[in-house]
Amino acid sequence: MKRYSYILLALILVSCGAPSGQFKIEGRFLNLNQGEFYVYSTDGLINGVDTIHTTGGRFSYQIPCEDKGTIMLVFPNFSEQPIFAESGKTAHVKADATHLKEMVVEGSDANELMSRFRQAVATASPPETVQKAALFIKDNPKSPVSIYLLKQYFILSATPDYRQAIQLADVLIKAQPENVKLIRLKHDLDILNTMQVNAKMPSFTAVDIYGRSVSDASLRGKVAVVHVWSSWNYESQDILRRLRNLYTDNRSQLGIVGICIDGSKRDCRNFLKHDSVPWPTICDEQMFEGQLIAKFGLLSIPDNVVMDTNGKVVARGLNANELRERLEKMLKKDSP
Repeated sequence: MKRYSYILLALILVSCGAPSGQFKIEGRFLNLNQGEFYVYSTDGLINGVDTIHTTGGRFSYQIPCEDKGTIMLVFPNFSEQPIFAESGKTAHVKADATHLKEMVVEGSDANELMSRFRQAVATASPPETVQKAALFIKDNPKSPVSIYLLKQYFILSATPDYRQAIQLADVLIKAQPENVKLIRLKHDLDILNTMQVNAKMPSFTAVDIYGRSVSDASLRGKVAVVHVWSSWNYESQDILRRLRNLYTDNRSQLGIVGICIDGSKRDCRNFLKHDSVPWPTICDEQMFEGQLIAKFGLLSIPDNVVMDTNGKVVARGLNANELRERLEKMLKKDSP
């Protein structure tokens, strides 16, 4: 009888999910028998990036979690999908590695809402997806999924719509008036709205990782880039390397300032020992809360702002190829 009692107790414990103060992700991927993928957090739940290994397609990952937050799963093809973390909850993931956009996550209201949204836009065109995202936000203003969709489709997209983003942010703040992160996002959106293409470069002063003063004066009169990177984000490192190649041949024409969002200057300096850059790098250990990153309205990793020799913003948020092509064209035009 005791044996059956132990089994029953074990089943009850499993069904209750992760213990209080912990969050767990577990699941199975079809067509990914052995391999690994990565996780990072957009709001500090994870310090840097972690690796999750799959065996027989199955995986399990657990972290301390006192507050709600968002974890991003990064797959071998560099696609990303969000998981919404909550103390005492377990997210159960079911997915086919060849169709990650149709991933289903159960275990909490937020993750199940996100799964339904994925299914709703699985065959939708990009404009239809944006429309559905706006409707979802208005219908679910208290959900953390709405904050994610606001960022994904109206702020960080290739064609951001800051005006609509501000309107939708107001809807969310009305439903979540105590959400400090949401209020801060609205503040950042106001800055982004004034730092759009054709805006003027803001004046700034900062100190780089070696204690040297950095200001907007070092960028004026040149084709200029302010870019965000980290020691744990591959895409941002790719941009870093491409910028270095361009800078080598265009040092007199190209001005660059890097903002590293590592939580530690030591980590940033250690990375640059192996992959050094000749322009100033700022790491204030505030991650996305730093003053300079807010002044330029930089909200993601990677991210960038490109300015012409007159200090006018000409592009934002370019990927590695777009950034290289845009800078090459601008540098060729400005060459003697």
